[in-house]
Amino acid sequence: MQTFAKKRIEIITEAILESRLEQLLNEFSVTGYTVLPAIGGRGHDGVWRREGQVGASGQMIVVLCIVDPSRSEDVVEAIYGLIVDRIGIVSVSDVSVIRSDHF
Repeated sequence: MQTFAKKRIEIITEAILESRLEQLLNEFSVTGYTVLPAIGGRGHDGVWRREGQVGASGQMIVVLCIVDPSRSEDVVEAIYGLIVDRIGIVSVSDVSVIRSDHF
């Protein structure tokens, strides 16, 4: 089976940024992304849990997207501009997909 090289961008950030992040991805015509709730973890400031948070300001989300390598740097730079002063991390990894036209 033929596969195609793409970049997977994973963003973990505050849930309050969800709509702005989705808007940014839509502006860059990122057609393959998924938003998931983060239920807990450990970060720079210690352990955190979604449970017990009041409103979106204390909650976290995970956004997964796949883009063509030729566009990944521009997308990551824009994401960085959005979260630079917020809680969040961004990782980029190489992936292979079987449906290149979806990304």
